[in-house]
Amino acid sequence: LEQLPPFSFLFLRFMIGLMVTWLLFRVLGWPLLRDRALLRRSAIATVFLFLGYATQTVGLRYTTASNSAFITALYVVLVPLFLRRFERRTWLAAGLATVGLWLLVNPSAAVNRGDLLSLACAAAFAAHIVCLEFYAKQGDARSFFLWQLAFVAGLMGPAMALESPEAARFAPTAVLLVALVITGGFATGAFAVQVWAQQRLPAQQVALIFALEPAYAAWLAWYFLGEHLDPRGWVGSGFILIAVLLGASGTAQPNASPGPIPGGTPA
Repeated sequence: LEQLPPFSFLFLRFMIGLMVTWLLFRVLGWPLLRDRALLRRSAIATVFLFLGYATQTVGLRYTTASNSAFITALYVVLVPLFLRRFERRTWLAAGLATVGLWLLVNPSAAVNRGDLLSLACAAAFAAHIVCLEFYAKQGDARSFFLWQLAFVAGLMGPAMALESPEAARFAPTAVLLVALVITGGFATGAFAVQVWAQQRLPAQQVALIFALEPAYAAWLAWYFLGEHLDPRGWVGSGFILIAVLLGASGTAQPNASPGPIPGGTPA
């Protein structure tokens, strides 16, 4: 991001992910379905995915990274709230994860417009997780995955045009190429795993597992980079891990009390 504006980088990332996925379809002979229902589901999920990235990116201009990390991870609470799943175990796990996130990232108490945009980001990502629980099980999941990549890349194009980046900023430096390989390749694979997993796991468990991301980042930075992780951070990351284990041992099923899905019908 020191070289490219945010939406320009995101456009390249998703275009690379789209091209890699399309090549995989061709090599393995997978059919790409184009029926209206599949395209509608993909478009609805993509809207939330795009809004999540857009509000997070813009929000980071006005708030701190720690505030953004904490507020964005509130999808842990928003997912079961959107689905109206009020099991005691689910909310205990969500509460533990929220406390753990607060201790780990140590956000400030002041609220600004960047924090409000980050809250919108959390809501968008929560809605996307909810959509995937229902839509990934309807029709062909592989085509559903590819169309999301295509649609989000299509939305990132006009957003990139608004940034009007200079051509020199697209120079294929080593740092940019490595970043694009990681995000366009490996992160696209991670997204594919998410679509696959959400055919089998309830959305609230997926949200809890995602809450481990800042804990993993803190642990890896401590181990590999020698960064300091104070006792507050260790306790917070421990709370998150306990929350994930507690939530994973629940009995809630993906189709239990689903509630309405934006733009769709309950499963």
